[in-house]
Amino acid sequence: MSIRPCLPFPNPILKRVSTPVQSVDDQVRAIWADMVDTMEAMPGLGLAAPQIGYNLRLAVVDCSIERGQAILMANPEILHASAQMRDHEEASPNLPGVGAVIARSRAVMVRYLNGQGLIEERDFVQVWATSVQHQIDHLNGKLYFDHLSPLRRKMLLARAQKLESRA
Repeated sequence: MSIRPCLPFPNPILKRVSTPVQSVDDQVRAIWADMVDTMEAMPGLGLAAPQIGYNLRLAVVDCSIERGQAILMANPEILHASAQMRDHEEASPNLPGVGAVIARSRAVMVRYLNGQGLIEERDFVQVWATSVQHQIDHLNGKLYFDHLSPLRRKMLLARAQKLESRA
């Protein structure tokens, strides 16, 4: 389909809870296609619809080495998260040039509507679990740096603003 620009932080859409999708139709499939194209162009491991301006509970994730294995999710929800945590460097195209190490559950079980509009439950581990949690955060109006302490968040945002002013 096409590559969409990512909204710059602090666009208000990025801080809103996204609207649930009623069903998977051609419009939803077209948005997913744009999301996959945009994710691949970054290149990234996932993308949530609000990142490109759609206030809908849609996400795509592809952490495969060979790529082309994107999982399409509508209305994803975490059913179970492991107590074991995993640290991973996270970033966002909505706040380019900066990132932070975030601790997230090493494994999650997620329920969502898949590309055929069917309810699916799936286990994700390691980087897949990290990316899924990151995307669900976006759908809930949170960004990765919201997991940081207030001081670390302030420092990261200041560094991002400094980088932006140089561009």
